[in-house]
Amino acid sequence: MNIDIKNEEMNLRNLKNKIDSIDDINLSAERELIELENKINDVIVEEKDLNNAAKKLEKAIEELNKEARNRVVNTFTNINNTFSDLFKKLFDGGKAYLELTDSDDPLEAGLELMVSPPGKKLQRLSLLSGGEKALASLALIFSTFINKETPICILDEVDAPLDDFNVERFCNLLKDASKITNKKFLVVTHNKITMGYMNKIYGVTMSEPGVSKLVSVNLDKIAPEFAAE
Repeated sequence: MNIDIKNEEMNLRNLKNKIDSIDDINLSAERELIELENKINDVIVEEKDLNNAAKKLEKAIEELNKEARNRVVNTFTNINNTFSDLFKKLFDGGKAYLELTDSDDPLEAGLELMVSPPGKKLQRLSLLSGGEKALASLALIFSTFINKETPICILDEVDAPLDDFNVERFCNLLKDASKITNKKFLVVTHNKITMGYMNKIYGVTMSEPGVSKLVSVNLDKIAPEFAAE
């Protein structure tokens, strides 16, 4: 058997070089592998939990949106019907209704007031005169109050743009709304006609410069002839 000594020595050196080039053996590699696998499993479990939570949240949002849409549609229908009736009462006729715009989804839709005072064509609220806008807006405000569970309603100088004739209409509407809903209305006004329709009046007077004084009058306790005056 012939052996090439030089060749074998070269192979031996190559093997030694390969062995020397190998890094130190990590004796804890198996333990680290197990720990890493456990972490991966934990992440997988957390991912499943998050996916399940996301699905539950999406379902809850869908149910909430469905309930919200139903409430919006029902409230819109009630307010729309009341608005139409009050508009006719304030204008002695005509036609008015609310219209959802820009989207089929009631949660994202806009709102437009379509009105037609007696003798005028159907048009948007923005095209009416100042007094007509005020009356139509009052019809919408009272429609909301009548259909909403609120114990008190505050009206701040809403009669300012109205002439005396329409102030009377506003006051009669206020009386009717108070009887229908049994709610309290707090009206801020400078109009004497409006004051005459109130049950109680509160005012601020300045008897001397820099000194304000609050005064009140209970019209329910005053004789009708004085209240009328």
